[in-house]
Amino acid sequence: MEWIAEIAEWFVEVFRQNQVIPIFLTLGLGFWLGGLKFKSFSLGPVTSTLIVGVLIGQVVIPISETVKSLAFMLFLFAIGYSVGPQFFRSLRGDGLKQICFALVECVIIIGVTVGICRLLGYNKGIAVGIFAGAQTVSAVIGVGSDTIRSLGLPGDEATKLIDIIPACYAVCYVFGTVGSAWIIANLGPILLGGLKKVKAETVKLEEELDSGDFTPEPGQIIANRPVSFRAYKVESEYFDKPRTVREIERHLKTLELRHFVERLRINGEIMDPDPDTRVHKGDIIVLSGRRESIVKDAGWIGSEVSDHELLTFGTENLPVVVSKSGAAGITLGELRNKSFMHGVTIHKLLRNDMPMPLKRRLKLEKGDVITLVGLPEDVDSAVPEIGYSDRPTYETDMVFTGLGIAIGCLLGAIVIKCGGIPLSLSTSGGAIISGLILGWLRSKRPSFGHIPRPVIWFMDNAGLNLFIAVVGLSAGPSFISGLQEVGPGLFLVGVACTTIPLVISIYVANKLFKFPAAVSLGCVAGSRNAVAALGAIQDSLDSTLPVMGYTVTYAVSSVILILAGMVVALLC
Repeated sequence: MEWIAEIAEWFVEVFRQNQVIPIFLTLGLGFWLGGLKFKSFSLGPVTSTLIVGVLIGQVVIPISETVKSLAFMLFLFAIGYSVGPQFFRSLRGDGLKQICFALVECVIIIGVTVGICRLLGYNKGIAVGIFAGAQTVSAVIGVGSDTIRSLGLPGDEATKLIDIIPACYAVCYVFGTVGSAWIIANLGPILLGGLKKVKAETVKLEEELDSGDFTPEPGQIIANRPVSFRAYKVESEYFDKPRTVREIERHLKTLELRHFVERLRINGEIMDPDPDTRVHKGDIIVLSGRRESIVKDAGWIGSEVSDHELLTFGTENLPVVVSKSGAAGITLGELRNKSFMHGVTIHKLLRNDMPMPLKRRLKLEKGDVITLVGLPEDVDSAVPEIGYSDRPTYETDMVFTGLGIAIGCLLGAIVIKCGGIPLSLSTSGGAIISGLILGWLRSKRPSFGHIPRPVIWFMDNAGLNLFIAVVGLSAGPSFISGLQEVGPGLFLVGVACTTIPLVISIYVANKLFKFPAAVSLGCVAGSRNAVAALGAIQDSLDSTLPVMGYTVTYAVSSVILILAGMVVALLC
């Protein structure tokens, strides 16, 4: 067995001399492990990466702090950039009430965590770890560590406090994720009067959001239904006399159908429609519309036909960012009735990358991304009236990104002493605030600062998990002793720090802020950054309405909860 020991020793030596190998090994294995599921439960990439890092880190691999800081700054800037438009937009108008709730929930979370930790005599490191794990805010590990490091504590003491954070985080994280989803989705409706009552209220609210005097969108409107183009042979009695395209589309409106004539085959010749073009029996019409309605409701023309040549034409499927004042603030129903939307159908709407229910009374907000479908010339006419196109591109504005992170970190590095206590945003706080401001500026002036969504995803996910990988590798040698120090009782403390704030917040959202039950649960999930809880709520209520309470609160708490790590470190 001597050869096994020699191989192991060789691997350890290689890892120590080439730190990039264990870092990327941890990252790869962490994502793999995080993707495994037992029924509906999975550890997720962050916790899995930490565990793998701790295991590999047992061989003691020295890694530069610069690597960890670089990855963390990329993550924080990406978070700020992503939520910036929604964050600043929500500071006025209808979003203010949800912002106030997000701030109240954050205060409740901090108060409960700090109160329990002070009562039990826990130090700063344990408190930060509990907060990060129980509230599933992994970035607090970095922010809390930076804050402890800036307090001017003796080197050994600061190191000991920082090293205990990952262990406490790991103990509290599992219930923080699973428990919060169960509490919000299952216990939440019970606290608000019972699942049956909450479902009935949600159905009524959906009906109200779908009502109105403008032209309705037929069928049950669900965000993931695609737009379809289909060909029909003109055969019905309606065409006993020739009809113009204008008359046909007017007739579609009287039938409460939002379909458009896109192409024609008249006397065997293919042509684009003109309002005065006459259609006779025997001609073929191509209609566009949402699939669930066009298949069911277009039989009044005639039988559907397969005409490959007629249906072979280019259509646009274009994401458009809402930025024009004429579009922001109006409802989807009002937007559909605008003249520039002729021939254009809304395929989906994203708010902070979350799909929103396409209800007619849903108000558009600046920063929303609407996917328009239609002929290129029709979509091109609509885009400048709504905002700017977000066409897929590989190019990132690196001047904007590099200078943005550098300036943010520089501002965060400024230290002001207040009563002898050093106060600063820290480079962590500076990076996220820089991202917020620059993301907002990008939404106002789309000619600069473009960062493609896949790049944002990479900066967000790879940045955070690369940071966590280094944390795990560095904390490996002290992780087991840290767990022994805090003891098994810490798990119950984490359960309390997860459960108590959620129960209080559910009542506050519904009884004090008067949000509808479904929106209340969405607000609570958003204020906790609980993505898994949002999915569980929507499944429980069989509705997408909770997302209407999630997006604004998520945008606010994505920033506030991360920065709250500083507060917890200072108060404990």
